[in-house]
Formats: sequence, C-alpha cells, structure tokens
Amino acid sequence: MARRDVYSILVSARRLPVLGRAAYYVLKLLSVEIPHSVEIGAGFYLVHGGFGVVIHPKTKIGNDVKIYPGVSLGRADIYKPMNESTFEGIVVEDDAVLSSGAKVLCMSGVLRVAKGTVLGANAVLRESTGEGEIWAGVPARRVGMRWEG
Repeated sequence: MARRDVYSILVSARRLPVLGRAAYYVLKLLSVEIPHSVEIGAGFYLVHGGFGVVIHPKTKIGNDVKIYPGVSLGRADIYKPMNESTFEGIVVEDDAVLSSGAKVLCMSGVLRVAKGTVLGANAVLRESTGEGEIWAGVPARRVGMRWEG
C-alpha cells in the first residue's frame, strides 16, 4: 500500500491545474522546492518531511524513491549563464535512496542515479551510478552494493 502523508499529497497536487500553484507554495513554506516540471513516479516519499529539499526543474524521479532532508539535485556549473550550460537534467530511477544532505550535481548531459542506488549522507555525487550501488563521500565514490549476488 502506498504511503499517503501530507507531503506526498502536496507533491502530487502541485501538478493539478487549479490547486497546483497553492500546493507548490505550501511546499515552499515547508522548505521543499519541487517545481511543477519535475516528473515524479508513484510511491515517492519525502522522509521526515524533506525539510530543505531542492530539486532542479529538469529532473525526473522514478517510483518508490526516498529523499531525506537537505537533499539537492541540480547543476554543477551554476557559475555559467543557463544558456551556456551543457546540463540537460537528472534522472533518479526507481527504488533509489538519497540520504540526508546528499547533493547530486550534474555538469553536462544527463546524470543518472540508477535503480536501487543508495547515496550516503552528505555525499556529493557528480557522475552517474550503476544499478544497486552504494555511494558515499565527497566526492562520492562507490563503496559497495545494496544487494548481494
């Protein structure tokens, strides 16, 4: 059964024609920045309310993704004007877990957080991951596998 807390309801509602704008601003008041353009799959969960979460508008999030407080997903080249950036977006695939304070920063193209990836607390990820990998550190490095076998 899918979790349906107030944050999940607000995240879903932000794409509705009439209530969407209000849901977006309520999330902002709760310190969660998820623009309307962010595509989010079923079972998305902002753990502990996701305080301080910031997600770039060019992000796609799969099913059953968990995001903890303080996570940011965005451009690594913020010093450039947007029209000079080669950043294309971030894709977080199904069953990924982004731990507290983790940063996913893409310099160019599309950065993929593969299915089942776990990103450790306060890690700074600047490259795509493989399925079921565990990443930690600054800069983030693969430190293990989520599933054996």
